[in-house]
Amino acid sequence: MLNKPVLVESLIVFIIVLFVHAVVWDRYSWCAVALAIQAFYAQFKWDRLLQLGGAVFQFRTAANSGLLPASMVIPLLGITMKERCKSAGIVYFERFGIVVASTGMLVALFLSVIAVGITKPVPTNTCILTGVAGSIIIYTMKHSLTVSEVIEVLEVLLIFVYLSMILLYLLPRCFTPGEALLVLGGISFVLNQLIKRSLNVIEGRGDPVDFFLLVAVVGVVLLGLFFTVLFIFMDSGTWISSMFFHTMTAVLGLGVIMPWLYRLIQRNPLFWLLQFLFQTQTRVYLLVYWTFLAASACGIVFYQNAKRSSESKKHQASTITRKYFHFIVVATYVPGLIYDRQLLYVAAVLCLAVFIFLEYIRYFRIKPFGQTLRHLLSLFLDERDSGPLILTHIYLLLGMSLPVWLFPRSCAPKGTLSGAGALVPYSGVLAVGVGDTIASVFGSTMGEIKWPGTKKTFEGTMTAIFAQVIAVALILIFDSSVNLNSSYAWILASVSLVSLLEAYTTQIDNLLLPLYLQIMFMA
Repeated sequence: MLNKPVLVESLIVFIIVLFVHAVVWDRYSWCAVALAIQAFYAQFKWDRLLQLGGAVFQFRTAANSGLLPASMVIPLLGITMKERCKSAGIVYFERFGIVVASTGMLVALFLSVIAVGITKPVPTNTCILTGVAGSIIIYTMKHSLTVSEVIEVLEVLLIFVYLSMILLYLLPRCFTPGEALLVLGGISFVLNQLIKRSLNVIEGRGDPVDFFLLVAVVGVVLLGLFFTVLFIFMDSGTWISSMFFHTMTAVLGLGVIMPWLYRLIQRNPLFWLLQFLFQTQTRVYLLVYWTFLAASACGIVFYQNAKRSSESKKHQASTITRKYFHFIVVATYVPGLIYDRQLLYVAAVLCLAVFIFLEYIRYFRIKPFGQTLRHLLSLFLDERDSGPLILTHIYLLLGMSLPVWLFPRSCAPKGTLSGAGALVPYSGVLAVGVGDTIASVFGSTMGEIKWPGTKKTFEGTMTAIFAQVIAVALILIFDSSVNLNSSYAWILASVSLVSLLEAYTTQIDNLLLPLYLQIMFMA
């Protein structure tokens, strides 16, 4: 029996796809539409496999597979980036956008083929659709990509296959298939880019800020894989293991990651970072302000745990309590977006590395803080943290940071895009910081009319849309670089569609919503 909320979610995604391609229709649009139709059918095969326990790996059970919404993110990002860079006359990044779109389509198609392949009996109609969509995508790639670009796409696909087999086995119930596609697909692309740029470092000239992101992401992932394999053979909770953990972290950081970064940026990474952070007085003020907000967030964690009495060990933080962190993140990102986006870019990378490193300490029970972190963070768990890792706070950081990291700076000579594109860096703030937060707070306290088949309320969605419109007006007032050029109807439609998607999706909204809002703004 078809799941009505999934059908509505799929309809919203189809509308977004059609909206985007109504603006940027070209040969890749046929591929995107074919992929969307194919992913819609394959999504129900994945859902059936998850319900029957027939999937190869253990996925998160409190959600549907999410294959359709996840499958369209990377292709649409690539297509919109291609169009923006084409209009700016930046050929290199126009080609890069085509590679991103092709990679996203091929990885999504691969995940659909897996679902079709392990479904018994073999679904004939879905097989035919998958074959047709695959033929359209491969034919278009054949006539659009150079040989080197085809090799690059296949490299990412190969990395994705191996990374999926390793991480989905080691981290059961942490992802849905759609979330795995987004997270592991992104990591695979970053790893391939880092390898490519490391091999061509003499010829290539890049911004040290971009290299910093690539090395940080790959470094923390490799660090986690190394210790996961190591602690299979030894108890991670002993003092000896903890000393070995800290020692090897220092060795890998100073002996591998730092030299790697030095090779890419051609200067000492630590000296460059210190010089970058304290380059201007504005940056010093922002760092002091962010330190205060970080201390406030820690204070909330300690205060909420202090309130937890011994009689209520199973007590969990309320939705409103968890949204305090959303307000703090908004207060963190907005000044950075207005006054110094490059500093915000680097600070977000550092924060991501720290978050993941602390999660390693919690997960492996590394002394002296591992058990303490487990106790403190257990209060803020929800149904999405069903696996061994706690990822919701990392997803919140990613949702706010990805629009900043993925903003095509080279295709925006004046530092901002025209029309609604000027709001691209604010996508995370609007979708997660304002929209999702307001929807949760008002929906849980005053909402009465529920959307059919969900726990979300009509009142929550409407107040979320209204709050985001007010936030856009405030951005126009305080950020002089934003010029919307009368694209208000498109902005309202974008905000409304993403808010409806928030009401119906069961995927990690902190990760999915900002990416879709960014796609709409860039179209």
